[in-house]
Amino acid sequence: MSKKLLSIALGTSLVFGAALPSAFAGSISDHSAAKIEAAKTIMEKQNDKPKFYSAKLSKSAVKTEKEVKKLLKANQAVLGIDPSAELTLLETTTDDLGMTHYKFSQSVKGIPVDGAIFTVHTDKNKVVTNASGQIYPAASKNLKKQKAEISKDKAVNLAWSHIGISETDTIPKEEAALDFHKKSDVKNTTVKKDLVVHEQNGEFTLAYKVQLQFIEPYGANWQVFVDAASGEILEAYNAVTDAATTGSGTGVLGDSKQLNTYSSNGTYYLYDVTKPMNGVIETRTANNGTSLPGSYSVDSNNAWTATSQRADVDAHAYASAVYDYYLNTHNRNSFDNNGATIRSTVHYGSKYNNAFWNGSQMVYGDGDGTTFRSLSGAKDVVAHEITHAVTERTAGLQYQYQSGALNESFSDVFGYFLDPNDYLMGEDVYTPNISGDALRSLSNPAKYGQPEHMRDYVNTSADNGGVHTNSGIPNKAAYNTISSIGKAKAEKIYYRALTVYLTPTSNFSYTRAALLQSAADLYGSGSTTYNAVKTAWDNVGVY
Repeated sequence: MSKKLLSIALGTSLVFGAALPSAFAGSISDHSAAKIEAAKTIMEKQNDKPKFYSAKLSKSAVKTEKEVKKLLKANQAVLGIDPSAELTLLETTTDDLGMTHYKFSQSVKGIPVDGAIFTVHTDKNKVVTNASGQIYPAASKNLKKQKAEISKDKAVNLAWSHIGISETDTIPKEEAALDFHKKSDVKNTTVKKDLVVHEQNGEFTLAYKVQLQFIEPYGANWQVFVDAASGEILEAYNAVTDAATTGSGTGVLGDSKQLNTYSSNGTYYLYDVTKPMNGVIETRTANNGTSLPGSYSVDSNNAWTATSQRADVDAHAYASAVYDYYLNTHNRNSFDNNGATIRSTVHYGSKYNNAFWNGSQMVYGDGDGTTFRSLSGAKDVVAHEITHAVTERTAGLQYQYQSGALNESFSDVFGYFLDPNDYLMGEDVYTPNISGDALRSLSNPAKYGQPEHMRDYVNTSADNGGVHTNSGIPNKAAYNTISSIGKAKAEKIYYRALTVYLTPTSNFSYTRAALLQSAADLYGSGSTTYNAVKTAWDNVGVY
């Protein structure tokens, strides 16, 4: 592949080139000749930014991890790290195009560098076509401490203390066991604790990454990094993925829907066991309280017609529709591609104007009737939330700054793919008394206060670095793409970029490159489709 792909710094508009005219040259039997020809550095600290290398082996195939590592070893000087010591294979996958992807994580003495994912891609003939991802050459040299001084449990306690609640505060009341033959596998409170190398502003620190996921007393997916030597909190943010920043709603649209339910002891449940998944699709209600995940939504005659049940019906039906879309369009079985349970809780809180995915499940408020009606009443909102779960299990886009704006944007874009009648987001539930209003617009982000070009990028520390604001730029690029090549091609390109090429630290320019590579994989590098994607991003000032 001869095309050139560019990369951009994590800042707002500073661009540098990482175009590689012939990134890999020579055959697999002659690794001394297989050198990456790096473009001259234009920006300082270029090696600390995500890169997308265009590459091509001239003749021979690469068929094993050992051969991939040997090729990377020959290019150690350009990569800036020792692949033998610092790259660990996470997985090898082969996609529908016959391309094979070797996904590596960077580590320092066996400890993963958080967010550092690097993937080598081969075509159906096993020839390397490109390599992409995040590598930190300075990590192994500048890591402050090589040994943890505090325990994982101590780090977890410090993380709970930092956010001001205890694990006990998040435990809901136990329910009596029901006689379902398929059980939900979603935990109400999840605590993850991993030793990682944490990077922040060029500083590398041995840290515990503590993830606190819960839905009571509020929805949260806290990412807390605790210095493994001192116990200092290095960084903490709530990565719960909102569909909106403000909202309202008291009812849904009154349309009829077919539901997959479950009968047990004369009671019907919104509990779908018909899908080819390991788990189930289940819907619960918090009964406008804070006890979560809430009780199962039930009915006595399987006719869910009460006004109080409308939010439940939509959450259940739309979750099923999103599951079917990912399975039928992308051959993806639930958000984790392993058939995991999809759980929704509706009637959360009193007049709660929001919806979110907290790392385990969806939660929907009823709104206040002025800003929102029940948020589960919009298919694009439900698709938005479940796509956050897909993103978490694939690209893992960190929920802050540009990667966080991309996290939001991909959810908006797939919201459109599920609900393609217009380019508006949440219009079915937002401001029910105002006709034609919406949360956001892919075609006209500026109408709802979002930038749609890099010259208007908003530098802010609010909202995790403006994730709900700056998403307007990639949203506009998506609109440009869809309006040019159509939904069918665009959704395949976007899904491939999200699941094959994007990494946790991807920024706007890297995403442009990933989408171009996906277009090239699917439709050819010289195709009108490829050029349309390029133009779409050029027109929002991302190169």
